[in-house]
Amino acid sequence: MPETKSLKTYRKECQESLDNEYLRSALDKFAVAYRVGRDKAFSEIDVDQLVSEVAEMKDETLKSLDRYLEQFTRKAEEAGVVVHYAKDAEEANKIINEIGKHAGCRKVIKTKSMTAEETHLSHAMVAEGFEVTETDLGEWIIQLRHEPPSHMVMPAIHLSRYHVRDLFSEVTGQQEDEEIEKLVKVARHQMRRKFVEGELGITGANFGVAETGSIGIVTNEGNARLVTSLPRVHVALLGIDKLVPTIGDALSQVKVLTRNATAQPITSYVTWVTGANECGASEGERKEVHYVLLDNGRREMVADPLFSQVFRCVRCGACANVCPVYRLVGGHKMGHVYIGAIGLILTYFFHGEENAKHLVQNCINCEACKDICAGGIDLPRLIKEIHARIQDKDGQPLPSLLLGKIMRNRKLFHTLLRTAKWAQKPVKGEDGFMRHLPMMFFKEHDFKALPAIAEKPFRDVWLEIKPRVENPKYRVGLFSGCVQDFVYPEQMIAAVELFQDHDVAMVFPMEQSCCGLPVQMMGDKKVSKDVALQNLKAFVGEEVDYIVTLCASCASHLKHTYPVLLDDNPTLAEQLGDFCDKVIDLSSFVHDVLKVTPDDFDGDGKKVTFHAPCHLCRGLGVHDAPGNLMRTAGMDYIEAAEAEVCCGFGGTYSAKFPELSAQLLDNKLNNVEDTGADLLLTDCPGCIMQLRGGLKKRDSKTEVKHTIEALAERRKKKKR
Repeated sequence: MPETKSLKTYRKECQESLDNEYLRSALDKFAVAYRVGRDKAFSEIDVDQLVSEVAEMKDETLKSLDRYLEQFTRKAEEAGVVVHYAKDAEEANKIINEIGKHAGCRKVIKTKSMTAEETHLSHAMVAEGFEVTETDLGEWIIQLRHEPPSHMVMPAIHLSRYHVRDLFSEVTGQQEDEEIEKLVKVARHQMRRKFVEGELGITGANFGVAETGSIGIVTNEGNARLVTSLPRVHVALLGIDKLVPTIGDALSQVKVLTRNATAQPITSYVTWVTGANECGASEGERKEVHYVLLDNGRREMVADPLFSQVFRCVRCGACANVCPVYRLVGGHKMGHVYIGAIGLILTYFFHGEENAKHLVQNCINCEACKDICAGGIDLPRLIKEIHARIQDKDGQPLPSLLLGKIMRNRKLFHTLLRTAKWAQKPVKGEDGFMRHLPMMFFKEHDFKALPAIAEKPFRDVWLEIKPRVENPKYRVGLFSGCVQDFVYPEQMIAAVELFQDHDVAMVFPMEQSCCGLPVQMMGDKKVSKDVALQNLKAFVGEEVDYIVTLCASCASHLKHTYPVLLDDNPTLAEQLGDFCDKVIDLSSFVHDVLKVTPDDFDGDGKKVTFHAPCHLCRGLGVHDAPGNLMRTAGMDYIEAAEAEVCCGFGGTYSAKFPELSAQLLDNKLNNVEDTGADLLLTDCPGCIMQLRGGLKKRDSKTEVKHTIEALAERRKKKKR
């Protein structure tokens, strides 16, 4: 794989993929079809229960890894297998090369194996004089093109049949047809000779079963059965993470693997190999079988309390299938050898910090990967942790240092925001947007209009409008975050009005600040902790039933990330638990707690659609409440296509990767405009900034508002 030397260079490489219209079209079509297919494949299965069972089994296996390794080795050897251990990729390749040389083999046939890709086995064998042929169709195609796979399960997903037609024409020396069935026949004809001539067969393994010493191989083409049966020597290369205690555990993984990988209830072939079988071409009439068990950084993960969960990965590739960034740039830019979210993590452990440091920054933190993961791995958290570890080691870059110094000091931060109100006057338009970007030399950021700082922050308005509620039903603390405090205070005002109508008493602790998510996305854990502590202390002592925030990202960060950031301080445990338990997002509070009804509103039937913020639908698991609220308030709710796909904001992500953010925004706005809605609602001020700014650039008539604004505008005002 080529190494990227700078973030600027990496961005240019991403732009090259972005400019590849076929790639984006192919990945778009697959992403949409995959969602539908996966839902259908899991329709009769409790997917959460199945994922939980797989995760629990893998975690339990890890606790006794050495015992299962010993058992697997003993059972395999009893069945006639020679078992080898390799500490790293170089040793694994050396072992396999020596096996081939000792057996007098030259012609090698091989199945698709990400572990072999990890060690660059084919390159190592070719360098030693072996003739290596990939027998998986997709792998053979990219081998001929001298490319790495762009997906763990579908290695040639980035290529069209026309690419393959031209490639096969070069191979056969005659013009081939682009019809897929004919291309498959060409491949089959070319491959059959290789199968017959193969002397050494190399496979990976999806499972190593400790109780029997067996391996299991999952394929769609059946090539693994030929590779394991025809050659007189078979070598299986597998990571130590592939061990499972029993055949039943392996079958449970098959159940989730195929559905999550390609949306199939079952794959075409599941091949089981136990020991050395009879083979007429071998001396002694038995096949020579070797298992090479690879470490290559896996033990380091086992020893890490946080990263040990990576052992749950079943290599389904689903984290790439749903990743909005992968969908734009493909696996060659969204990975090193392994791709997608899991690839960003494995690159760090298997191929080093240098190959991971830019990749981990290309995570938009939408949590789609975590939501789909067959092993229940908290992928976004691990990616952010790697980013933080790299920057702690190499030093924080200047933007991160500056942001950290400002965010640590709430008074300084707020003073700068107040000062910005005056500094923006020369470029502020009457419509609430900047007339042009203050940093005009950053042309790539000009894909959306930017909002102006509000004339008066909510914290100042609060002192004027704080309501007095007699006999309140609930007492809530309002958490504004920085954007709704200093940019969109009207959203907080709308919440106050609606809450007051429903007899909700409110407090707004003045010591609160930004939730801290932006600095965490920049990779600065220390400042993230400091900010979390500031906000926790701001609410300590406030006797409230709920802490309501209108920002889904803030809510998810407060509720789920603060316990992680502050878990090293046991003295805060009780206060922290109380704080996190009380945090609730706006839509859930209005829908589930206040339980508003149509009688509370004067509906106008306005056509409205909704963008689901990533941290609302996935971070908090809130899917239905916003739509129900729109209908309850008398609006005509029309669901947009891919309403739960990221809008491209991602906080500091849109500043770091503006070209990718712009394309995600464009996709989102196309889906919004296709609904014909007059009003677009969402529950995140960052998303509002992105969506409103993008529609402004389009000169669109579609309005963008926070859900609370639409509800407050249609509420039946109560006399007081």
